[in-house]
Amino acid sequence: MIERARLLLGFGLAVAISALGPAPAQAVTCNTIDFEENRFTLCEVTLPQETLRLYRTDPLGVPYGHFSELATRVEALGETLVFAMNGGMYHDDRAPVGHYVEDGVEQMRVIATPGPGNFGLLPNGVFCIREGRADVIETGLYLESDPGCTYATQSGPMLVIDGELHPRFLPDSTSRYVRNGVGTSEDGQRVVFAISENAVTFHEFGRLFRDQIGVPNALFLDGNVSRLYAPEIGRSDLGRRMGPIIAVTEPAR
Repeated sequence: MIERARLLLGFGLAVAISALGPAPAQAVTCNTIDFEENRFTLCEVTLPQETLRLYRTDPLGVPYGHFSELATRVEALGETLVFAMNGGMYHDDRAPVGHYVEDGVEQMRVIATPGPGNFGLLPNGVFCIREGRADVIETGLYLESDPGCTYATQSGPMLVIDGELHPRFLPDSTSRYVRNGVGTSEDGQRVVFAISENAVTFHEFGRLFRDQIGVPNALFLDGNVSRLYAPEIGRSDLGRRMGPIIAVTEPAR
């Protein structure tokens, strides 16, 4: 009798769950992993199913600066912010250091020459979002191919270039920071964002994308302003005001 009651209860629960319909798919899947004695949080976006784009300023031209301000703006448009990450290096006024395109309008030209800091550690690259796909493209190739990005943000250095680590990364480097970046699959359908949970070297961060995530191209986004918004896992990082923000939104329910 007890076993029969359990079976009936289980059947009843299954019917009830079925009546609710299939669970809605998550727009972004995030999880935290250990890789080679370091810890990272990865958030994966699948295109073209999701709405992935760049944001920098509100309609009055004021930089959003914080995830909370961007969330308020997209809510006013009838959407929900489901994922966001700082999207490239910027000046004190939060204008982008390198190439930046939003809604098809170029706000900053491509910087193709070497320079100081991580940005100028060539080769650097561009994270390009266009219809149905997103790609990390080395800057020289980007200029040659003119891919026609709807959204684009330039940063540097490249972490992985056609399956190889950046040639200037040193295995024994002592330069460690919390870092974040993005990698894309060859077909442009898989976009993986990563942020380290502890200070890591460029070589360690590049190996994460090459050996663990398995993407052919990956781009460093920043190492001083690395922040993540992922309510699915309870993340809404605070800190100084940001420049460009990469985000995923979905219609509000």
